This record gives sequence, structure tokens and C-alpha cells, in this order.
Amino acid sequence: MDCGIITSKSVLLFLSVIFWLAGACLSYVGSYVFTSYKNYGNFLEDKYTLLPAVIILVVAVVMFIIGIIGCCATLRESRVGLGFFLVIILIIFAAEVAAFVLAIVYQGRIKSDVERSMNDVFQKYDGSNAESRAVDYLQQQVQCCGVNSYIDWNTTQWYNSTGNHSVPESCCKQGFTNCTGSMDQTENIYTLGCESKLARILQDVLSYAMLVILGFAILKFFGMLSVCVITCKNRRQREYQPLYSGTYA
Repeated sequence: MDCGIITSKSVLLFLSVIFWLAGACLSYVGSYVFTSYKNYGNFLEDKYTLLPAVIILVVAVVMFIIGIIGCCATLRESRVGLGFFLVIILIIFAAEVAAFVLAIVYQGRIKSDVERSMNDVFQKYDGSNAESRAVDYLQQQVQCCGVNSYIDWNTTQWYNSTGNHSVPESCCKQGFTNCTGSMDQTENIYTLGCESKLARILQDVLSYAMLVILGFAILKFFGMLSVCVITCKNRRQREYQPLYSGTYA
């Protein structure tokens, strides 16, 4: 067997294994992005922000299937199988490029999206509804208070209705068990707003996903090249006709 064929087959078998590993990694990344955004879903006006994560999960499932097809097609040196392998890789490559572009678009819209929706959610805070639980979770996890700062609570209906000159206890710093949320004791509460912190967290998550998408897209590109190499070498071998010397009188 030609050294080039052996090398190409080894590359494709290796890529098949990489596809399985990549599928597992993409499943984790997609789930992580989906979970991270779901936790703060009340503060995102554009629900299509999750579209890149959905694409990542779909690609992960298909990649497991691709790994099986690629392995079988490579071992059997099937032109049909390798051709199908190439088409699927090309489709997934296009999907990953689309997800990468969408991630870039949505990354630039996160801050404005959060800014539009966060004020509305904070205004609906009453201490017991779904918006209140979302706000409390956000302030505890991100360690923030208010939209731009803790002073923003002065303009909420909840603050005016309670009249106790305090912020929700979810603004209290961890470890301060005697904290009541009083604005007169700023050393016990978080003073930085949630808008910039949440936008930064979501942008970082999306940036992480973009790097992973880019890395696997490059991997798919080399996979397509490998399929082309082994297919072209097989074609040349089939077209080659050896010359045999005739019998001399």
C-alpha cells in the first residue's frame, strides 16, 4: 500500500476519533452556554441569543455520527462513504462558521439587550414573584446591587412601598449575617451595579464558545483536505495501467 494512502487513512482515522472527542466537548460547551444564559434569561430581551448554543449542540450530535461514518468509510476505502463523509464535514463546517458569525453578532448586542430588559425586571421586583427570584439570584451570584449601582433601588416601586430605606437582602455581602440591606451601612452591601457585570459574564461565555467553534472549524478544514487526498490517490491508482514487456523473437 502506498505510503501516502497509509498516511491519509491514519489521518482520517485519527480525525474520526477527534470528531468523537470534539462532539463530547461541544456538548459540554453548548450545555454550559445554554445553562449560563438560562440562569439569567429574565434579563435577556432577545431570546435568539441562545441560537449559537443550540447550533453547537446539534453539531455535537452529528459529529458523533460523522465519527462512525468516517471510521467505516476509511477502513473500507469506500469512495461513496468518503464522499458522503466529505459532504457532511462540509455541512458541519458551514454550520460552525454560521454559529461563529452569530456569536460575533450577538456578542455586540448583549450589553444593549441587558440594558433594555434589566430596568423592567428590577421595576417588577416585589420580593416574591418570579422577577424577584431572578433579581435575588443575580445579585447573590454576581455580587452586585441595582442596575448601575445600589442607589437605583431608590426609584423602584418596592423601595417606595416598604419605606425602610433599604435594598433587598440579596445585596448583602457574604459573611455579613447581621446585614439588613440598610443603605446607611454601605460597608455591608454590594454597591456596584449588575448591568456591566452580567454583560461581561455573558460576553465571556460567548467568547469561550467562539474560540471552541473556531478551533473545531479549523479541524474540519483539515478533515476535508484529508478526504480529498485519499480519494485522489485511490483514483490515480485505479487509472494507472502497468506496462508489460512483450516477448522478443
